Amino acid sequence: MKDCNKKGKQGFKRILNAFKYSCSGLISAWLDEAAFRQVLSFGLIFIILGLYFGDDFTKKALLILPCFLCIIVELINSAIENAVDFTGTQIHPLAKKAKDMGSAAQLVCIVLFFVIWGGFILEKFY
Repeated sequence: MKDCNKKGKQGFKRILNAFKYSCSGLISAWLDEAAFRQVLSFGLIFIILGLYFGDDFTKKALLILPCFLCIIVELINSAIENAVDFTGTQIHPLAKKAKDMGSAAQLVCIVLFFVIWGGFILEKFY
């Protein structure tokens, strides 16, 4: 039988700790990852634009969703890169594959961003 106390804190204390760890992760990403700073800055600008230009809740949500997705995927991509770099300095095909896949996920997100925003701009202004 599994001992539940080995996992760590429980209840509200666990939620508070998880929040602190998440904030620490955001701060670390901001301080250490130039790509995260770029994606976050870009995303915040377009979140504001999406909230301004979206006519109703649905359009606002569709415009800001890819911004949040790009930020989330960049955090995951940075985490993958850091974890792979932590395991060793030697070049390994699986390490390259993991990093390339994280980068590909970000590329797919950016393409989604441009498809949604491009379609919106074409519909709204042309």
